[in-house]
Amino acid sequence: MCGIVGVLGLRPAAPLLLEALQRLEYRGYDSAGIATLANGHIDRRRAPGKLANLAAVLERGPLPGTTGVGHTRWATHGAPTETNAHPHGTARVSVVHNGIIENHASLRTELEAAGQVFETETDTETVVQMVDLHLRRGMAPIEAARATFSRLEGAYALAMVFAGHDGLMIGAQHGAPLAVGFGEDEMFLGSDSLALAPLTQRIAFLRDGDWAVLSRSGAEFFDGTGQKVEREIRRTAHTGIAIGKDGFRHFMEKELHEHPSVIGQVLQRMIDPASRTIAMPDLPFDLATIPRATVTACGSAYYAALLARYWLEAEARLPTDVDVASELRYREPPLQPGGLALMVSQSGETADTLAALRSLRRGGQHVLSILNVPESTMARESDAVLETLAGQEIGVASTKAFTAQLTTLACFAIATARARGVMNAAREIELVEALMELPSRAADALALDLTYIAGMVAQARDVLFLGRGSCFPIAMEGALKLKEISYIHAEGYAAGEMKHGPIALIDRDVPIVAAAPSGPLFEKTASNLQEAAARGGKLIVFSDAEGAAKLKGIAAATIVLPTVHQFVAPILYAIPVQMLAYQVAVLKGTDVDQPRNLAKSVTVE
Repeated sequence: MCGIVGVLGLRPAAPLLLEALQRLEYRGYDSAGIATLANGHIDRRRAPGKLANLAAVLERGPLPGTTGVGHTRWATHGAPTETNAHPHGTARVSVVHNGIIENHASLRTELEAAGQVFETETDTETVVQMVDLHLRRGMAPIEAARATFSRLEGAYALAMVFAGHDGLMIGAQHGAPLAVGFGEDEMFLGSDSLALAPLTQRIAFLRDGDWAVLSRSGAEFFDGTGQKVEREIRRTAHTGIAIGKDGFRHFMEKELHEHPSVIGQVLQRMIDPASRTIAMPDLPFDLATIPRATVTACGSAYYAALLARYWLEAEARLPTDVDVASELRYREPPLQPGGLALMVSQSGETADTLAALRSLRRGGQHVLSILNVPESTMARESDAVLETLAGQEIGVASTKAFTAQLTTLACFAIATARARGVMNAAREIELVEALMELPSRAADALALDLTYIAGMVAQARDVLFLGRGSCFPIAMEGALKLKEISYIHAEGYAAGEMKHGPIALIDRDVPIVAAAPSGPLFEKTASNLQEAAARGGKLIVFSDAEGAAKLKGIAAATIVLPTVHQFVAPILYAIPVQMLAYQVAVLKGTDVDQPRNLAKSVTVE
């Protein structure tokens, strides 16, 4: 969500800023803009919509200067118009901002009373106008910025440049990530180290409350009290190599086809193939003594968290709570000292999950995060991290990162069960061997022909997804993916709950998609599907050969998946429900990689 880039260097800034913003497109946005300094003056170009629109504006009116800031905006306060697009500014200062200034309304009233004239509907402009007011009253830029930071409430990452000071840039962080990049006689700011990868691999991350003063020769860091501090410069793993689609139509299609390799990479790291056991890294706490686990996440990662509960309780006999991260701290759950907070996030920057992490830490919990970005804020604030090794995921709707999370959590559940003494060696080998089969079974799932059922679903206005047990979260994942990228209304339900309300929706125009592998819960799921069929429901069933045979005659379409162990079945079944959503979206002609209103990394609450 929202991307920030700042360049303070010797080369023309606008082309560098535009290229860096293009690398941030995956985060989701609905307008973009760039401001640069030249001959002591600030000039800017902005455009609603995609970066191609901004590129066209820059083509018609180039921006000179070697110092500048750029931004991709995901609208919160104010519509995604050119007027509301960042950078915001006056003749004295230009600012880009990620996050939300929560006290913007009271600040705006105060600033208007002081004679400041607002041009936009955004919360960000209060930052601009406050800095401008201080400058107008004679403060120097650094003093004006610091005085402004002390008044802001909420979450923000800020980058600002000042007229007449082309060797100065100031950045600040509170609740939204910001990184400083170090070059040769050049300095950079970025909300994402990926954006800075073509410019530098030497990165320092600001901590909450920090602000930084950049010149061409380096950076000075200050904490929230104004004290000068040191921040470690580290080498990022990202490179400047362009990320391409490798011949696929969309990044999402490419990432779907990376499921087998991603699952394999996780297993290669976490399994000892000789002993068929899980090889966990050293953790700064003892899994055997954990009294209770609290798992929390948002979006698809929340469904991975729900699956973790099934595995941790069934296999490790560890009592486990699962909460949507945006709700957890408001529920104020009683926490047992020494419990485990298990956080799941693709980006490691999700604001709600990060806030939940901090709340759980205050409650005396050990923090273990399942992350795809080891340089993220969440990684830095965790006691330990299990990296999901999915690689960069560009499509806004998560695909391969989801199965990487599931595979990591499955391995963690087995390791926890062994540590707690409730899983014998034979059972561990059984489950590990089932996991080791997954990459090849995932490749088989990707070869399934979903053309016919995609055509059925594409005609619908509403779709129900059903699953039981560990396939219930997969039903919710299928529904989420479908509505995210095809804009068809879809809901995922526990199959046994259908008769308690959702059955009222069923008619011949509402497809019902079921994840129903054979196993102990299959007969009960089949009974629920019979109830739907009896009411004219159009059944689309994902099952294995045994299950498909039993449902022959009542399903409008059956997709036969490879037969796998029930422990790993939900990981496998996640792949075709995601692929179904992708194919439906392609048929409907939507923007698959950047669906409307969505952002990849949601850094506001």
